[in-house]
Amino acid sequence: MEPYYSRQEGGGLAHDGDRQPYTLRKTLIVYNFSMVVLNFYIAKELLIGSRAARYSYLCQPVNYSNDVNEVRIASALWWYYISKGVEFLDTVFFILRKKFNQVSFLHVYHHCTMFILWWIGIKWVPGGQAFFGATINSSIHVLMYGYYGLAALGPHMQKYLWWKKYLTIIQMIQFHVTIGHAGHSLYTGCPFPNWMQWALIGYAVTFIILFANFYYHAYRGKPFQKGGKHVSNGSSAVTNGHSKAEEVEENGKRQKKARTKRE
Repeated sequence: MEPYYSRQEGGGLAHDGDRQPYTLRKTLIVYNFSMVVLNFYIAKELLIGSRAARYSYLCQPVNYSNDVNEVRIASALWWYYISKGVEFLDTVFFILRKKFNQVSFLHVYHHCTMFILWWIGIKWVPGGQAFFGATINSSIHVLMYGYYGLAALGPHMQKYLWWKKYLTIIQMIQFHVTIGHAGHSLYTGCPFPNWMQWALIGYAVTFIILFANFYYHAYRGKPFQKGGKHVSNGSSAVTNGHSKAEEVEENGKRQKKARTKRE
């Protein structure tokens, strides 16, 4: 897609801040559904590999052998780590589409820290209980990117996307489960690195706080307008899809620019 520049008087080019945002509709559809496939593959490999290796869901030490199932689990965790790098494209798409309000602290913190922490995980604990959180998270990402992919199909899909807030609830449940799982391992003396368990607990606590704050502002802290419509006074929903409101806003901007040119 060619970049858009508006012409100034005298034939010069306007500042890049005046350029219209990219729509990227087809790109978003391909990207989001590709992420669905990748996360489904990761979850499937972890589930099949852990069952074949007879993993315990309560306490599983790391096995550094070349056993075929252990290698399969390590490979799936490696792909999980790679997926965290690919997810940086979420931020790129927000910027190209000028959705700067969605590049929030939660968004940046989540993507940066996940990539770094899973590099540590792959280097030192590429198996054992590391499979537990990765399986849950990749399964949730199947739902999440599925939602984003459907949203990117266009405004006509909005009536089928009423379950957006439940994705946030599921994510918060995930963090509580992570804390409980790591706490149980520490309490029972599971031979899995204690530093990793404490790191998971501390990390999950930060996410519970940040996601709870996002949930409150996005779904609970909305005052009513006339006619009973909600107005958000907090963070906007974190989505890289294409909503009806965005389309109306973009159409309005285009019409305004067209009127200015004619004048």
